[in-house]
Amino acid sequence: MTSRSAQPTGHPDRNQDSLDIANEPSTDTAAMRLEREMAANAEVIRTGIVTTEDRRRYIQNLNTDVHQAVLNPTQAQIKRWRRYLAEEISEAKIYAALADRAEGKEAEILREVALAEIRHQNHWRALLGKHADPEPRPSISSKFLYLLAKNFGSVFVLALAQRAEQRSPYAEDPDATEAMAADEAIHEEIIRALSTSGREKLSGNFRAAVFGANDGLVSNVALIMGIGASGASQQMVLLSGIAGLLAGALSMAAGEYVSVRSQREMLDASSPTQVTLSVADQLDIDRNELELIYKARGMSEEAAHHRALERFGYLDCDCDPSLSWRDPAEDPDDERNNAALGTDIGASAASFCFFASGALIPILPFIFGASGMLGIVLSLIFVSVALGFTGGIVGLLSGASPFKRGLRQIAIGMGAALVTYLLGLAFGTSVS
Repeated sequence: MTSRSAQPTGHPDRNQDSLDIANEPSTDTAAMRLEREMAANAEVIRTGIVTTEDRRRYIQNLNTDVHQAVLNPTQAQIKRWRRYLAEEISEAKIYAALADRAEGKEAEILREVALAEIRHQNHWRALLGKHADPEPRPSISSKFLYLLAKNFGSVFVLALAQRAEQRSPYAEDPDATEAMAADEAIHEEIIRALSTSGREKLSGNFRAAVFGANDGLVSNVALIMGIGASGASQQMVLLSGIAGLLAGALSMAAGEYVSVRSQREMLDASSPTQVTLSVADQLDIDRNELELIYKARGMSEEAAHHRALERFGYLDCDCDPSLSWRDPAEDPDDERNNAALGTDIGASAASFCFFASGALIPILPFIFGASGMLGIVLSLIFVSVALGFTGGIVGLLSGASPFKRGLRQIAIGMGAALVTYLLGLAFGTSVS
């Protein structure tokens, strides 16, 4: 099997340093190790390339029956390895920047992932040898992602990083070790898990905002396409668009408020109350109707009887607290439900504002005086850009391809506009 421990170095004594680091006590945190490794890599870059002897020794360690590293790479290999090195350098910096903005366990996990990316860097530096100098430049997208991670740090950056880990070519590349391919697969799951909590926090009000904007875009562009195709004047198209904006935004806000409020009320109605504690001492022990409550909550007959004895004071334990009343302020499940739903007022306001902002885009050309076919074409262009953006955001947060989700959203919006445009032509006159 491929050696996991062999790592390229910038100096002959780095291997011993790596062993010393591995044997240090557990108080050596990921942050400390990451700082040392990044400083060591900076020293390698400052002083020059990986030494020839270190490179030869590392490649010998890699050579097995299933992996044959090369001492004299082709130009295609050098180009590919430099691209991999640039990606690993960028990813280590991105994860380190995210860790600086995170706290507690999440920060420690991100630093460990950054350390793994530095190990991958060292692999490509060893294979490249003198060809690693000068250090390859990161791509524009990597620079942008690092800027976001350093200054903001958000679920969007984690989602983009997850997409990058999904696209890792190491599993098919014979020049990457099995350990590196396995690392990348694990990194995807780690980033997926870290981004889950962020997605949950955004899923309530953010869901209402994004889908409100999409509804506004699609409904209003379809409306003005139909009105415009019927031969109506620019003023009539604009008036129809404004009316559609207000009617749709108010309808969305009211619907979202009722929806979220109803779900909250349903959750509240489904939660156990404290009645079993407050009336237990007045109940008839022989009839023991208290057991019926616990049976209705899903307990077996034996468990219900046991819980009733607890409430009557015959037993001291609370053996199955999962079906008991819990203070919502201290209930993590209740907090997760609240995060997923969002607040009723917040979801309603978000739906109104984002539907209105989406519905405003199709009528912008008509607000500034465009009419006829010119207004329609400009409206379609503006709406397509906006739909591509919102679709990409939804795809990013859901872990799907932002490009494909954006195209799908554009196709849906343009399909709806085409239908109403054809109806407008059928029931009116052609656009002048």
